[in-house]
Amino acid sequence: MSDSRTSEFIERIPVGPLALMPLDSIQPLGQKVDEYLSTWRTQRESDHKETIAFNGYQKDSYIVQAKVSRFGSGEAKANILETVRGVDLYLMVDVMNYAQTYSLFGQVNHMSPDDHYSDLKRVIAATTGKAKRINVIMPFMYESRQHKRTGRESLDCAMMLQELHAMGVENFITFDAHDPRVMNAIPQDSFDNISCSYQFIKAILAHVEDLDIDKNHMMIISPDEGGMSRAIYYANVLGIDMGMFYKRRDYSKVVNGRNPIVAHEFLGADVEGKDVFIIDDMISSGESLIDTAKELKERKARRVFACCTFGLFTSGFNKFDQAYANGTLNGVFTTNLIYQQPELLTKPWYISVDMAKYIALIIDNLNHDMSISSILDSSQKINDKVAAYRAHREQMTQQMELPL
Repeated sequence: MSDSRTSEFIERIPVGPLALMPLDSIQPLGQKVDEYLSTWRTQRESDHKETIAFNGYQKDSYIVQAKVSRFGSGEAKANILETVRGVDLYLMVDVMNYAQTYSLFGQVNHMSPDDHYSDLKRVIAATTGKAKRINVIMPFMYESRQHKRTGRESLDCAMMLQELHAMGVENFITFDAHDPRVMNAIPQDSFDNISCSYQFIKAILAHVEDLDIDKNHMMIISPDEGGMSRAIYYANVLGIDMGMFYKRRDYSKVVNGRNPIVAHEFLGADVEGKDVFIIDDMISSGESLIDTAKELKERKARRVFACCTFGLFTSGFNKFDQAYANGTLNGVFTTNLIYQQPELLTKPWYISVDMAKYIALIIDNLNHDMSISSILDSSQKINDKVAAYRAHREQMTQQMELPL
């Protein structure tokens, strides 16, 4: 971290002693975040660090231990194992971690998003109002796919946000929300919907060595109309074209809770000979993504990559293995914001995008009550990264052209 940034941090008194509480569902990511925070704060030197305002500022770990235990009936209770009086508390939870289990009448039961959300509320309740401020980091927003009403339906996402508001949560942080307009449910609270665009572009440039980043060789694709704004940002910041598919559905049927897709129709420039990147917020079963990749290959795209914030892979990996083997899909990028199966990390087509440092930076800023606008606006950092990539490519090309 630069000297100017260090000076800016150390001159701002923290809201309260920092306390990080990753629930069991998100422990690996929480520990990485903790390591970054501990390292940065240990390296900061200032005359202020010995004052009472900076008490407990430099620690080996900021994690406060909490435990959720269950009765044989499956009912649960939360215990905070350390004091949280007066701290600035950051709770982290992954509602998509289905690998977590508990005993229910002697049967092994996998935890659903409902279970994880209930555990979050239990932990907040166990603080009994002692924390100075409560912040929730929920990378995949609980019930974010049920964000609007199209009939006699519940509005679960809005209800969740209002419940957390009633429990005293002041800051709510999520990533690439399915529809960030749901923040209207809590207009008086801080709601930050954070994009992962810089981390994705950084990972792409690190793992794909022979990209020509211009309109003639590269293109951004939105798999549906809902992700248009996300794709437009990528296309604009990279200076390339974008295209969009829209899904033609059969509204006379409902299969697995949705209307089945009849066809994918494409709007946009010619993709022939270009490397294309499908940008979306999540991979659920992956069926729609692979159909999109097939359509692009039929239009003679050179290579097809997918960049999706959350990789759920609800139907397993077989379809992706086949798509990679037959050349339909050349790579899939998703973040480590939610649980990743160990098998996924071994796949030759998969690249994990680490978000721990970004989360740590956000927490560090918020703890000092500093603006995070400069962190959220990553356009300049992306431009610098792309310029460095192009310069390296040009240098390598010149070296190859030199006579022996």
